[in-house]
Amino acid sequence: MSKMAGEGDKREAMKRRKWDPQTKASVILQGMRGRAVADICTEHQISQAQYYQWREQFLENLPHVFSKNGRKEKALHRENAHLKKIIGELTLELKKLSEWSA
Repeated sequence: MSKMAGEGDKREAMKRRKWDPQTKASVILQGMRGRAVADICTEHQISQAQYYQWREQFLENLPHVFSKNGRKEKALHRENAHLKKIIGELTLELKKLSEWSA
C-alpha cells in the first residue's frame, strides 16, 4: 500500500521550538512598528495565532516595566525583613549570653 502525497508518518511529531523572551519581543515590536503580521510570521515560521498570543502577553506585562513594586522587588523586601528578624533574634541571644557569662 502506498502513501498519498503529503501524507506523513503519524509517529513523527513536529519538534516544538523554544523562543527566548528577547526574540519574542523583537517579533512583536516589528509588528507594532507597522510591518505586516503575515510577513513577520512567514519569516519566523510562526502562526499568526502565535504572534497574537505573544502580543497579548507582551501588552499585559508592559505595566510591570514601569512598576516600582515588581515581583522581584517584593521578594527582596520579604527576604530583607526575614534577615532583619534573624539578626534581631541573634542579637538578643548574644546579649543574653554576654549577660550570663559576666
